[in-house]
Amino acid sequence: MTTQPTIPTATTSAPRRPVLRFVGHYLEMVVAMFVGMALLMPLTPAAWAALPAVHALVMAADMTIGTAVWMAVRRHRARLIVEMSAAMCAPFVLLLVPYGLGAISGETLMIGGHVLMFVTMLGAMLLRRDEYAGC
Repeated sequence: MTTQPTIPTATTSAPRRPVLRFVGHYLEMVVAMFVGMALLMPLTPAAWAALPAVHALVMAADMTIGTAVWMAVRRHRARLIVEMSAAMCAPFVLLLVPYGLGAISGETLMIGGHVLMFVTMLGAMLLRRDEYAGC
């Protein structure tokens, strides 16, 4: 009598769990970012919104606050929250230089800052992938 070897399903799916947790956590932070922007942006004075550099920085702050609050709810260490906050604001701050020099428009500042923010958030998470995959 021959027996077929059984393949345990738990071991084949186990390596994917950290990846799914990592991706899920990234998506949670993106949602928190949009919630922060939606809740805080209406509080921005119209005069600030008329100035592209100020508007970009306020929007970056609104999104960062939303994400930081969610990370605190998830009980992340303060260091991770600070790192993520810096990663989220850095693109906008860096793009202020070419904007100030007239090399890019206010629209480019805003679009570029948002696109780069997704990349820098991912970079911050990849630096501490074990912590973000274990959430």
